[in-house]
Amino acid sequence: MADSAEAWERQSGESSAAWEAFACYRDLGLSRSIGKVAERLAKSRTLIERWSTSHRWVLRAEAWDREQDRLWRAERHQAACEVARRHARLASAAQSKIVAQLQQLDPSRLSPSDVIRWLEVTIRIERQAYGMDLADVPSTFTGPQMADVTGLTDEERRARMEQLRRELEARIGTLGGEPS
Repeated sequence: MADSAEAWERQSGESSAAWEAFACYRDLGLSRSIGKVAERLAKSRTLIERWSTSHRWVLRAEAWDREQDRLWRAERHQAACEVARRHARLASAAQSKIVAQLQQLDPSRLSPSDVIRWLEVTIRIERQAYGMDLADVPSTFTGPQMADVTGLTDEERRARMEQLRRELEARIGTLGGEPS
């Protein structure tokens, strides 16, 4: 065996029987004990204790546990990155479809409450994308905004909807979507 072996691998000068016993101990995880190894391998407890002491089983098992934890955390991190990339691709595709639908939207067919809902949703999306607190976003718009929208003529409402569409496209563009 090489002297540069990892702590949980077979060590220089470690017999195959002692190595097998350590591997059994290591793989027992949190329930590991000398007694369990002796029982599983049908060896005397005294022999197992001697091997454990002379080959530093407790330290080696702790090194194994740390390595397994490190590998698990790396795997979780990689999986989280893959999920984030997949969600970003899905969101981008959905945004492109939404922008295409917005371009075909006839503002005259929207009620004032539809306009308000569009504004609310876009504000929430934008704030969330920038990591801003969503608690500050009102759940519904009331007051002067509602009166301003309801008081518009059809032509003014179409112009306002076109302006909102352009603003939404610009916002989506700054968030990584593709504005038209």
